[in-house]
Amino acid sequence: MLEKKIHNYERAVLVGVVTQNQSAEKLQEYMDELEFLAFTAGATVDKRFTQNLTQPDSKTFVGSGKAQEIKEYVKENEIGTIIFDDELSPSQLKNLEKEIEVKILDRTNLILDIFAQRAQTSYARTQVELAQYQYLLPRLSKMWSHLDKQKGGIGMRGPGETEIETDRRIIRDRISLLKDKLKTIDKQMATQRTNRGKVVRAALVGYTNVGKSTLMNALSKSDVFAENKLFATLDTTVRKVVIGNLPFLLTDTVGFIRKLPTQLVESFKSTLDEVREADLLIHVVDISHESFEDHIESVNQILMEINAHQKPMIMVFNKIDDFSYEKKDEDDLTPSSNRNVSLDEWKRTWMNKSKHPAVFISAITKENFPEMKRLIYDEVMKIHISRFPYNDFLFEYFENDEDEASEKED
Repeated sequence: MLEKKIHNYERAVLVGVVTQNQSAEKLQEYMDELEFLAFTAGATVDKRFTQNLTQPDSKTFVGSGKAQEIKEYVKENEIGTIIFDDELSPSQLKNLEKEIEVKILDRTNLILDIFAQRAQTSYARTQVELAQYQYLLPRLSKMWSHLDKQKGGIGMRGPGETEIETDRRIIRDRISLLKDKLKTIDKQMATQRTNRGKVVRAALVGYTNVGKSTLMNALSKSDVFAENKLFATLDTTVRKVVIGNLPFLLTDTVGFIRKLPTQLVESFKSTLDEVREADLLIHVVDISHESFEDHIESVNQILMEINAHQKPMIMVFNKIDDFSYEKKDEDDLTPSSNRNVSLDEWKRTWMNKSKHPAVFISAITKENFPEMKRLIYDEVMKIHISRFPYNDFLFEYFENDEDEASEKED
């Protein structure tokens, strides 16, 4: 849990359920992530409420007894926000607000709020606004009855704050308008991608907050915004990178997350197009996170959904400087507070034996950067040669003096 309470942050409680499809251990991971999401949005968590159910209650998500317990706690402790770990149906949301009489958010609404906070460009704001309206539309009956009483804060940014009198017809018209606007921008971005010619394109993909933007800055010597919060990057950033004498384009993309709202997948279609049309995927993984294997699976699942899972890929296991372990046997690493892992030990793990080339680095300290650059160089070179088969002078880079070349790059 995040112990630090920050002044002016909203106070919230979290609610989740253990079901036949979600174990207590899995719920704990999701609740940890939900707390980080709440912190990113601007809230501190006072308490977590969990309940064992066969499936979430159709009326109030949790049972009536648990709902009463939550109601009493938030009233006694003057809590203003309750955040549920799963998406609530419109009827569940309406019943809970009627029963508990405080601001109710679900995971989807929370993620949409973070996106609303962090969208900087007109394009990103349009994407987020579309996602918000799509989420809002089936909830209009309850939203319009209370939004005029809200004072703002988490979950209240965006269309609901300024369009209180808007009816369903106007919301649908707005959604149609936003979709048309995004189609126009998508065509422009598609033209931009076409104009890049045959230069090899690589895209950084991965779970949110794994260090993609930090790695982007290190490789391209640029100043892409990076922060230790979820979804620090929403806008797609493309930079030219040169390793040795081999140029290619590197794209930083929005991070993925478990239970990613379907509205965001749809509205961020063009951002995902950068991934779909990339020649090489650089999958960045936070090796220090205890659930990094689940994160890999979540990213792979989304890549499969957008039909990008068969592209050439490099696995970059980041944050090795934050990882420590207690070694049981040669291939078994268990997180603990014992000691750091050497590069040789990393190379003996299953992570270095997958179907994709792998490298272990620290984007902050630049540990093992020469090996990572060589790996990227080799993979980009394969694609480059397939396009320019007679341009073989590029082979000289790492064969002659890779250390000196790497130093020049740094």
